[in-house]
Amino acid sequence: MRALLAFFTVLPVATPGSSLEDAARRVYFLPLVGLLTGLPGAALLLLAFAIPSGVAATLALGAVLLAAGLHHTDGVMDVGDALMVQGTPARRREVLKDARVGVGAVGALFIVYGPPLAALAAFADASPVGAAAALLAGEVAARSAILLLLVFGRPAEESSSSAHFVRSLKEGRRRFIALILALALPPLVALSLGPAALLVAFVAPAATVLFALVLARRVFEGISGDVAGAAGELARAVLLVTLSIVISY
Repeated sequence: MRALLAFFTVLPVATPGSSLEDAARRVYFLPLVGLLTGLPGAALLLLAFAIPSGVAATLALGAVLLAAGLHHTDGVMDVGDALMVQGTPARRREVLKDARVGVGAVGALFIVYGPPLAALAAFADASPVGAAAALLAGEVAARSAILLLLVFGRPAEESSSSAHFVRSLKEGRRRFIALILALALPPLVALSLGPAALLVAFVAPAATVLFALVLARRVFEGISGDVAGAAGELARAVLLVTLSIVISY
């Protein structure tokens, strides 16, 4: 678990000699990691009782991204740049590894973080407590989407960091636990927001993963660590935006 938290958060919990394989063995607990990364943001959203809701929402979203070490944000930027490239899947995979930042990265950041930030601000204006619950559900949904992608996806390259997690999840017990947590935990966290939120929290990660799997197969010939991270960030966006539409206070 320490290796898993060290890989997916900024918590200084890594033990000497821990490896990616160690993190992969417990990756089925990934949705629970979303509760940890979501707590700082949820707490900051409660500040909307005293400060402008837009400010509280911005601080909260920044907090959850920092709690993950901006790890998945980097994936959003890399995938954004790669999608702008005309060429073969191999060429696009090269762009995923390129450290340079292009216009595709900037556009991806706007699309993936702009709408959910606006949704969080609207939530916080209506109910800071509801906004905190929605953000926690979004964080769990983001990690659940990553886990589902690793369960059903195929790495485009065996050298990809995703390959370690995909191999680990081929084991029957780990795969079963992963599916249960990924599908059940987001709705449970969103339950306090009402029946509509429960349905949204179940559908949003699954729908995002289906979209990501189809796109990744067509564009990259498989998934990668960047694709998995970007899918998780997109799942959070889909969930928060949809919740802001279907829930009214």
